[in-house]
Amino acid sequence: MMDSTNSLNPVLNDMNAASTFQAAEAAPSFSLETASASLQPMAYDDIFPGLPESTLNVQNDRTIGKWNNKLRVGTRNVTQVFHIPHEERKFDTSNKFGEGDLLKTCADIMQSTGATIETSYAKDQSLTFVVIGKQDAVLEAKREMLKRFQTQSSLSVDIPKEYHGFILGKGGVKLKELEKVTATKIAIPKENDPSGKIVVTGPKEGIDKAIHEITMISDERSKQAYERLEIPKIYHPFITGPHNENIRLFTEGSGVKVNIPPLSVMKDEISIAGEKDGVLKVKNAINQIYEEMKTKCSVVSVEIRKSQHKYIIGPKGVGIAEILQDTGVSVEMPPTESSLETVTLRGPQEKLGVALTKLYEKANSVCTSEVKAPSWIHRHIIGKKGSGIRAITQDYPKVHVEMEDKADKIIVEGPQGEVEKVMLALESTVKDLLARLTFAEIVISALRSE
Repeated sequence: MMDSTNSLNPVLNDMNAASTFQAAEAAPSFSLETASASLQPMAYDDIFPGLPESTLNVQNDRTIGKWNNKLRVGTRNVTQVFHIPHEERKFDTSNKFGEGDLLKTCADIMQSTGATIETSYAKDQSLTFVVIGKQDAVLEAKREMLKRFQTQSSLSVDIPKEYHGFILGKGGVKLKELEKVTATKIAIPKENDPSGKIVVTGPKEGIDKAIHEITMISDERSKQAYERLEIPKIYHPFITGPHNENIRLFTEGSGVKVNIPPLSVMKDEISIAGEKDGVLKVKNAINQIYEEMKTKCSVVSVEIRKSQHKYIIGPKGVGIAEILQDTGVSVEMPPTESSLETVTLRGPQEKLGVALTKLYEKANSVCTSEVKAPSWIHRHIIGKKGSGIRAITQDYPKVHVEMEDKADKIIVEGPQGEVEKVMLALESTVKDLLARLTFAEIVISALRSE
């Protein structure tokens, strides 16, 4: 990954060297007399003497202006790393692994936004992007890449019409900024449309962030009672409860809305809006849980291979919710794009052991095995348009098969029982192909024209 400040270092080093040289040249020699004089009180004019009148002419004004221009350093570059999991990628079925025009598309986005983009594939065929550039360029490039490479979905949120203007902002500036930051497209009904439904389209994480921000704006502008609580994010799972059970219980039949940031939004705030009495009741219930968990929570951290994290989380976070429901212990996972492997359990001391056992069960619910197979035979196993590998894996949708170029092996990942069956089928296919086919490399010298 590039350091976004590297490009500034030569300029800053030259400036530092110049200022050091000037300071050394101007520095007076040290003596007891000068030290004694420096202890005497000095007036403002002695410390900051005025410039001579002769230096304030037009010509020198221009010179000073030019020097100041040299000192101006533009907005610093920023670097963003984001990750598109294998299951959320858009695939081009006409190309292996959907790689197709990846580089060309990235080049087009770099040209249109001015950002620099680096891409890499993980073993599970997920994509990682590193984007470097000015803040606006990076946000725009990220939005374009998510639109091109990640499957898009839509969610709607019902917001009273009188608050739509606050979401739009003057000249639609606020809406455009929200779209850029969340990498989504937000459709607000036209003024003559009676519907209050706002539709957000984009990647799941971006949709969650956008809907959270839209709801916050609406709640703040609501004429009803509104409370904003500052509660550390680590306690949010205990407040929401497994599968949002606590919030449903607190607000059922009251008309009160509680807005808690999704996991991907790192904010400590919780907002409550609704009738005054209902808001006060929910606020007290939330604060009670917070105060209780502050006193009784203990923490244990364990290292678990990054490749196993997705099995702990489960589809749509079901795995984490189940551990919280069964044990009252929350599971904190590092961000997907991070290389960290530390998983943290937080909850009552007496429940941590049970929660840890369940954590390992979920992490180990999937195993990884290898089948020896020469790399040249891989395409024969895959078959025309993937027909060969599809015939082997079609009855085992939870099994993932990975073949790397120039690697004489096939990696099989999934539930243990299903992995064993797929491995047997692959081994049988490899044995059959090796019995029928052979492979040799021939070196042909380039022809020279006379």
